Amino acid sequence: MMKRRSVSTATALVALGLLVGRPSLAWSQSAATDPPALAPVPLSFGATVRAARELLQQDLAEKRYPGIAVAVSVDGRTVLSEGFGYADLEHRVPMTPSVKFRVGSIAKPMTAATVATLYQQERIDLDASIERYVPTFPRKAHPITARQLGGHLAGIRHYQGDENFIRDPYPTVLDALAIFADDPLLHEPGTAFSYTSHGFNLLSAVVEGASGSDFLGYIREVVFRPLGMNDTVADFVTSIIPHRAGFYVRDDNGELVNAPFVNNSYKWAGGGFLSTTEDVLRFGNAHLGDGYLSHDARHLLFTEQKTRDGEPVGYGFGWFIGVDPDGRRLWSHAGGSVGGTSLLIIQPETRVVVVGLINLSGADNDVVRDVLTLFTRAAVSSTDR
Repeated sequence: MMKRRSVSTATALVALGLLVGRPSLAWSQSAATDPPALAPVPLSFGATVRAARELLQQDLAEKRYPGIAVAVSVDGRTVLSEGFGYADLEHRVPMTPSVKFRVGSIAKPMTAATVATLYQQERIDLDASIERYVPTFPRKAHPITARQLGGHLAGIRHYQGDENFIRDPYPTVLDALAIFADDPLLHEPGTAFSYTSHGFNLLSAVVEGASGSDFLGYIREVVFRPLGMNDTVADFVTSIIPHRAGFYVRDDNGELVNAPFVNNSYKWAGGGFLSTTEDVLRFGNAHLGDGYLSHDARHLLFTEQKTRDGEPVGYGFGWFIGVDPDGRRLWSHAGGSVGGTSLLIIQPETRVVVVGLINLSGADNDVVRDVLTLFTRAAVSSTDR
């Protein structure tokens, strides 16, 4: 097993951060790129697209994040796919839908999809002890199941200290488990909800054991390739990856600086992928019918789990489960990375899917929910006509 070394946020920002200017960099409508060539937008959504663009441009100017890309589909048809601001501030590279962001915890529903493929092929027992699939993982006081891992109910801890800033490479999924493998459980599995990226890293080891393949190879085979997610890749820091965004954070004075160097090889399944808004949009739309996953597999993902005492936890298997103010279902996942903020929302009743990706840590992405509201109203209005 590898010994982990890490770096504090403050030290990393001083050592690696390059200060950039204030709003003189022209965060404004002029920083937005021309929209890509899309199929003609239905007349019923034309005004909504214009309103969304105006909203996004205003939000970018007011909050001064480097850039944002947003994609929206209604009933499987892309009605907005556009970038605003900059993918790279130092080189003034405009933001476009082809830019690859760190999507953070949107990796969790992607990982859940790999489990769902095994589930529908009856190649995994979700309620068996994970010892069956990961025999090298240290035995805990209570058995853990894959279903509990997928719902954050297993008692595996989340990051501690500066683990989110790990710089060392981890060659394999099993190597990365050493970060937390010897730690006790936070609680008896099934008794409480405790959000954990490490738990999804352990789930990826379960995938390897059940599939007989390495995790990155398997997720490419059963998720990325079938769905045409050609721009979704593991965030290997030494590789030349075309259209990778520049990653930014704010320093103690609120100024934008380059994000510290991190190596995300310890958490592919929990938050280690690069992707584009259009790839994530494809992924979201794949969950709205039976063409990709079976009904039973989607039922696994989108059925809210409960504690042993019957308390709903607001999470299914790799997805947050909620409702909007009008009572419509919402399936979603947000992500926070070093240099990235992400959000994917699916509203199954209106078949609206919205993706928003920002190349800044801890960005306020409420505007993505505002865009969802705009298109929900338009979709409902179009249906009522």
